[in-house]
Amino acid sequence: MKVMKFGGTSVGTAARFKDVARLITDGDTNIVVLSAMSGTTNSLVEISDYLAKGNVTGARETLSKLEEKYNATVTELFDSLDSEAEAQVRSKVREQLDVVRAMEPSTFDEAAARSVLARGEMMSTAMMHGYLRACGVDARMLPALDFMRTDAYGEPDTRYLREALAQSMSDAGDTDIYITQGFICRNADGEIDNLKRGGSDYTASLIGAAINASEIQIWTDIDGMHNNDPRFVEHTSPVDSLHFEEAAELAYFGAKILHPTCVLPAKLANIPVRLLNTMCPEASGTTIYNASPTRSIKAIAAKDNITAIKIKSGRMLLAYGFLRKVFEIFEEHRTPIDMITTSEVGVSVTVDDDRSLPAILDELKKFGTVTVDRDMVIICVVGDMEWTNCGFEADVVNALRDVPVRMISYGGSNYNISLLVRREDKIKALNLLSDYLFNKSDR
Repeated sequence: MKVMKFGGTSVGTAARFKDVARLITDGDTNIVVLSAMSGTTNSLVEISDYLAKGNVTGARETLSKLEEKYNATVTELFDSLDSEAEAQVRSKVREQLDVVRAMEPSTFDEAAARSVLARGEMMSTAMMHGYLRACGVDARMLPALDFMRTDAYGEPDTRYLREALAQSMSDAGDTDIYITQGFICRNADGEIDNLKRGGSDYTASLIGAAINASEIQIWTDIDGMHNNDPRFVEHTSPVDSLHFEEAAELAYFGAKILHPTCVLPAKLANIPVRLLNTMCPEASGTTIYNASPTRSIKAIAAKDNITAIKIKSGRMLLAYGFLRKVFEIFEEHRTPIDMITTSEVGVSVTVDDDRSLPAILDELKKFGTVTVDRDMVIICVVGDMEWTNCGFEADVVNALRDVPVRMISYGGSNYNISLLVRREDKIKALNLLSDYLFNKSDR
């Protein structure tokens, strides 16, 4: 049994819905995880914002535009295929939007906002389920709210998921196609919640691990994970295969095709993940699994909006406990650190969340002189970076010999070298690395 996840662009139009329908009816038994139609989540966020501000007119105008979009898509999707099935789907879409329409600003809170956000996935799955049934496909619905739940810490309750999903599949009965929603879940209090943005990938991976799937497929609008960012670098190419750790590094440091959280459940269950292109299904894409090291550099990614903080203190010399005190400040303000480098008299760290930065800086100044560099970018070079593989780190540094590098992190992982550069040097750095590492130029 496979798990097949399709993102918002893959179900962004009626034609795309039909393409997905053809892909999932491949003769195998599949659990199909769908995101909301592209643009829907942003519209629902806007509606929630209006309701939170007491602007009912703005909320309803945005809601009406969204309903018009869905009605037009449903009309095109069914295209006189089955008028009764079309009416049923249109009614189910209306039912979800009526839940939002009935909400009042006076009682609108965070729980209500999460409920609004869940409507996108509920509508897309209702449309796909109705369309497949109209085409004669015995598809069954598995409502994610029946089995996907987080615990008191906001983490997926995997034991509950495994047991509840098995029960849901048993209740649905045997079939080749099961349809469910990505992203949405219930929390420990039973309220509608979600796995955060990008959470449909996480849903697919969690389901795959729960049923011990043969494969987890993530279908997007690009043919696999490329060896560099095609928005800034020409002639990039898909990477055939990646180790789970390599994929996790790339996802965390900027490769948007895969959500970072997706990797862990599949890795622990040793289930391969394939990244595939809905618009070009014949492309081989990228396979992620527990592969053996290949003694090669695989890909490059970049993470924007980084702030570097340096704490310089003569008291640090031979002072045990100094780093603990520094880290405790970031922990207190719930601010993760991306990179760290140290010397005898100072430490530099980077963060991508600067909301608590003023308070953090105030506390750090108790320990030494603090300097801040904003608008920085982490360049992540991923591959078999085992320290005994001579020359890889030298190649990376040589490629950037004409780019000022603020920090270098090497040795914390066997799969990654990270370098911090200025935002204005990002595109130059990405292209220099591609030319030197993949095109073998300027050696």
